[in-house]
Amino acid sequence: MGFGKIPKFGRNIHYGKIIVSMKSIYLIGFMGVGKSTIGKKLSSKLGFDFIDTDSLFENRYKLNISTFFGKYGEDLFRKLENELLMSLLSHDNCVISTGGGLPCYKDSISEINDSGISVYLEMKEKVILSRLMNSKQKRPLIENLSEHELLQFITSKLSERTPYYQKAHITVPAVSLDLNNLIKRISSFR
Repeated sequence: MGFGKIPKFGRNIHYGKIIVSMKSIYLIGFMGVGKSTIGKKLSSKLGFDFIDTDSLFENRYKLNISTFFGKYGEDLFRKLENELLMSLLSHDNCVISTGGGLPCYKDSISEINDSGISVYLEMKEKVILSRLMNSKQKRPLIENLSEHELLQFITSKLSERTPYYQKAHITVPAVSLDLNNLIKRISSFR
């Protein structure tokens, strides 16, 4: 079973009988597409650490993101979130789930791509809408939106963010994701 070129850097991990060495993997995409859920599964299969930038932010600043947004606003949140990302760029052997807007702030996708392998979890607007409407998680940018307003928000933000997301090394459909296939694509990435 061949995986093509193996990414350089990082410690060895075992995938089947093949030893793979690679940089960290960054999962990017819109809120609600499953970056954290997929990230946990991917890190477990690879034997990597898992870091969720939203959880890391909340632990560092001792406030949930929704409360932080209410007290300090989106501008400060994005600035501090970006600083958090910069502190993670030297990590190897991690699966890092980013906040939805993180790759877009100051074109951070370029930093992500330079330091690891980026994976865009792509999803259609209507599917994102359904997932967010049924989510129990509070999300500061959409807390008080009606279904119609939420769809408009998703469409507008996706339009702004998609050019950044599309700079990812790998794009996969988040809905029907085959984790083993994703691992093969990551492993063959140069």
